Amino acid sequence: MDHNKLSPEIFNAQADNFAKLAALFPSAVKDGELDINALKEELGQFEEVGAEKYELTWAGKQNAKKLAQTDVVGRTLKYVSEDSKDADTTQNLYIEGDNLEVLKLLRQNYYGAVKMIYIDPPYNTGNDFVYRDDFAMSKAESDEAEGETVDGERMVVNQKSGNRYHANWLNMMYPRLRIAKDLLRDDGVIFISIDDNEVVRLRNLCDEIFTEDNFVCQFTVASNSAKNNSKYVSITHEYILCYAKSKLELGENWSVPKSYVDEFNQRISALQKSGLSETEIRKELLSLVKFPRFYEFDHYTYIDKHGAFRASDLTAPESKNFYDVIHPVTKKPCKTGNRGWAYSQEGMQDLIDKDLILWGKDETVMPQLKNHLNTNQNSLPKSVLFFDSQVSTKWLKAEKIPFDFPKPIQLLHQILNMCTEPHENSIILDFFSGSATTAHAVMQLNAEDGGKRRFICVQLPEVTEKAFKAGYANICEIGKERIRRAGEKIGKGDVGFRVFRTADTNIRWTHEALKSGQMTIDEAAMSKKEMLDFMPGYTDIDVVYEILLRQRDIPLSTKIEKLDIGKRTYMFADSYVVCLDESVTVELVEALAAVEPTPIRYVFRDSAFDDNISLKDETIRRLEAYIARNSGEKKKAYTVEFI
Repeated sequence: MDHNKLSPEIFNAQADNFAKLAALFPSAVKDGELDINALKEELGQFEEVGAEKYELTWAGKQNAKKLAQTDVVGRTLKYVSEDSKDADTTQNLYIEGDNLEVLKLLRQNYYGAVKMIYIDPPYNTGNDFVYRDDFAMSKAESDEAEGETVDGERMVVNQKSGNRYHANWLNMMYPRLRIAKDLLRDDGVIFISIDDNEVVRLRNLCDEIFTEDNFVCQFTVASNSAKNNSKYVSITHEYILCYAKSKLELGENWSVPKSYVDEFNQRISALQKSGLSETEIRKELLSLVKFPRFYEFDHYTYIDKHGAFRASDLTAPESKNFYDVIHPVTKKPCKTGNRGWAYSQEGMQDLIDKDLILWGKDETVMPQLKNHLNTNQNSLPKSVLFFDSQVSTKWLKAEKIPFDFPKPIQLLHQILNMCTEPHENSIILDFFSGSATTAHAVMQLNAEDGGKRRFICVQLPEVTEKAFKAGYANICEIGKERIRRAGEKIGKGDVGFRVFRTADTNIRWTHEALKSGQMTIDEAAMSKKEMLDFMPGYTDIDVVYEILLRQRDIPLSTKIEKLDIGKRTYMFADSYVVCLDESVTVELVEALAAVEPTPIRYVFRDSAFDDNISLKDETIRRLEAYIARNSGEKKKAYTVEFI
């Protein structure tokens, strides 16, 4: 049994990395300090070849690296029950706030837990870069970092290279991607939408963070709408960079799931019998969200009124299989040629019975063999993706939800199908959520294949004029409304979500002196102990969630329940008990010790013991004795912490 003070820190990246380094290279850690030379020797680097080396650098990179490791202090995530839907049962999260702050707040709970990340960050075109970080340098600092001035003296006379323009974007992206890597599972992947403005620098940045070995693909995303923003070329494509946390963990390849194959063939069969025209069937096939164009066009000779498949010859050289194959409409023998059929008469009849023969308009057209997708189940996705860029726009417009340039839901559907399995409880993270297309796609795919994927969407509550005129306070309100309406239309699976919002801490981590003079209404309603421990306006649930944020591997979707013990005792994850009662009695301790199964952690208020160390020690001993009595011969491991 162990007990200590609950730390105000949420995630100490430096300590965590140092512990991992010490475990891997114990000889490089001496008296708690890192021996750089010893570490280099462990890595086989016994001498420096030279000072120069290939790397991506920019003004502010060191600050960006520091920012990625700096913990977020004095901030938390506040549960917003009134905006949530099906909060008691859902596993989905929608979080409002600056995504860098949110990622740091999530790092403890979701370290190594996310299967897939998709983000559509600002493309840095000059008018859509709205993120600004606290570490942003002043112009003077940036000029000095770029070599323009040193101590106010100009050092170069040539025109500014424009590095700051790209550096600001890189400074924004680096810490977010660095933390995103921490959140990914070993078999996790990240997809990043980007255009020509920053794709080269983003590729270099991801090579540094994820390493070149874990580069999977630079997808080209072809659109059916042009961006008339180029003087020379009408741009009809963007990119999606894909990197793995560890490509070795992905397996040999990504393949089309069998359930996907079976349903696709069922759809083809139904279309063949529908009597629709070639144009109508083509439109139907392309409208299938689950069956994107890049699969269809790249694996089949054509798509026509017969559906999507590859047709191959039914005859074979030097065959002795000469028999009549009767056309199903004209009832006459079909044209054979001089080579004979490739199959025996029994084999041919089996193909006919399975509807695998492509018949011509009459017996004068030689029949062919239909090879559907299920004969090639392990086909790899192609690097060029096609989609209708207007689908999400039209959906939002029909719902009267104002949002410009949302990502097509088919695109997210493709990516989800590519790297997630229905049976896994895969966590999908999007920390540039926008109109919440990712959440929509996750819910829709789950409804189609019975999947258990869950989403975490993060969005800055940015105010836009278009949204405000339509009655939405900010982009977050648009995203939440889209999820609600999409969930109502989908109608099955987990279509709920819990809402959280970044906020100041609810816990007074350092016991400041109580204010003298006039107090606020909230402060006046607080007891002396309450003011000692908590901030004005707090709630018990706020405090419990803040404690939950400091636990490894406990998701925010975990259910919190109030126990019938004392006045203010709560439990989450069936293993963590938080007692916020102002005083601790023998009866309370005995009741807490009787909780089954025995919790792995108890959290009390320091003030509940009135600074009486003897009372605190006696309470801990009593708790230990009661738990030992209830456990019998089995010793239970647990910790006790205090706030």
